[in-house]
Amino acid sequence: MALFQNRKENLPGEKGSGVLVLGGVPSGSPVEGISISDTSIDWTPEEERRLVRRIDSIVMPLLMLAFFALQLDRGNIGNALTDFFFRDVGITQNQFNIGQQLLSVGIVLLEIPSNYILYRIGPSTWISGQIIAWGLVATFQAFQKGLGAYLSTRLLLGLCESGFIPAGLFTITRWYKKEETSKRFAWFFIGNMLAQAISGIVAYGVLHMRGIEGLFTILVGFIFATLFPKGPSDPICLARFRYFNERESRILTLRVLQDDPTKEYSAKNITGSEIKRTLSNWRLLPHVLFTILGLAPSSTMWSYAPSIVNTFGYERLRSNALVSVGQWIQLVLNVTWGIVADRIGQRGPLVFLGMLLWWVFALACRLLIYSKDEHKRFAILTLAISCSSIWHPVNGSWMALNTRSAGERSITLAIFIMSANCSGIIGSQLFQQADAPLYRTGWTVIISLISVALLCTIWANVQYRLFNRRLDAEGKDKVRYRY
Repeated sequence: MALFQNRKENLPGEKGSGVLVLGGVPSGSPVEGISISDTSIDWTPEEERRLVRRIDSIVMPLLMLAFFALQLDRGNIGNALTDFFFRDVGITQNQFNIGQQLLSVGIVLLEIPSNYILYRIGPSTWISGQIIAWGLVATFQAFQKGLGAYLSTRLLLGLCESGFIPAGLFTITRWYKKEETSKRFAWFFIGNMLAQAISGIVAYGVLHMRGIEGLFTILVGFIFATLFPKGPSDPICLARFRYFNERESRILTLRVLQDDPTKEYSAKNITGSEIKRTLSNWRLLPHVLFTILGLAPSSTMWSYAPSIVNTFGYERLRSNALVSVGQWIQLVLNVTWGIVADRIGQRGPLVFLGMLLWWVFALACRLLIYSKDEHKRFAILTLAISCSSIWHPVNGSWMALNTRSAGERSITLAIFIMSANCSGIIGSQLFQQADAPLYRTGWTVIISLISVALLCTIWANVQYRLFNRRLDAEGKDKVRYRY
């Protein structure tokens, strides 16, 4: 296999790298039947851009719709707290926190096994099955009563949801080139943020919506199963509709291969060496740490923001709608961060900037807990919510770009989402019943967590620069890392 001229900005296995590390890719991947040895480019840039726009109109909306359904089922419980949820179910606030922890534990437990299955059977089959499964759980949780039913339902919901987010992110990497992923990762997370924003508004107008979102999710699962294409080289859905003709499919496949030759070989299993290499990659450590520590307070906001706004003097159901203001702002900032990251070709600085904004506004929330100006407190809380996780999708893209094979990328993205859900285990306990309603201790812990997370973002940025500088000084013909 021919080696390309090395460049400083190259990644492991990227076109132009001095070392190519080949790894397995899942069934239905964009490499079947087409080889990287076919280097001919018989299409125009405009033709490629037109095909990418079609991918954006087919693949991304279905993935975003599925994420929307996921967050609607997972996060609507925060709005239910203003609807006498504790009284209706028969649990206390601390017991509620434990249930939220079990949700995250369930997701973490099956994250990597779920991605292993995805690798074998492909996204269209596995993701649609997951959607229907958690939709059924979300539907029947409307009938829960008592602590046992509540805890078991939250755990089961987490088990069914595990693996969906990294599966979606991994699927995006199969359709898009590396410099296109940050923006698409951000689009994917729009489904999550849109559900957060809309659920508050819906809860304001609809007092009892438990179970309705579960039925909606089941419908989404069947839509996804019917319409989602298998892959760029086999762009056919279950409904037997072919989205791209033979020439278009060849272009979509080759453009990805020429961008990342590691996707050339197909295999239905992730190799043991890929798993070992990923789990022993110490450079992932700062990413894992700042994901856990930075998102833990964000998960607290998902559950308690409506209740906090309620303490500002706003009517309890109106509080749900008001919280969505920050979530709508976050949606815009999320897309902006992804677009800018792809445009400037750097992810690390934007992750740091997003975390810095989150720290500044969270600190302001802590300093204002005794303020009598409730409108000011609401404004600062809204800004904090709007910046709480805008760095998260860009971090996922950053981690994916620094992998050496498709299998390693799959496990890395699973670790990425496992870290995010570990944050939920911590975040579920930050606001305790005895600390209500100001949550002075809780806000102090939040500031501490985000402060450490901010330091870890600096660590992540510096480590790649130092590593590349050392390679330059030694004159080694090895791949460089992205930051």
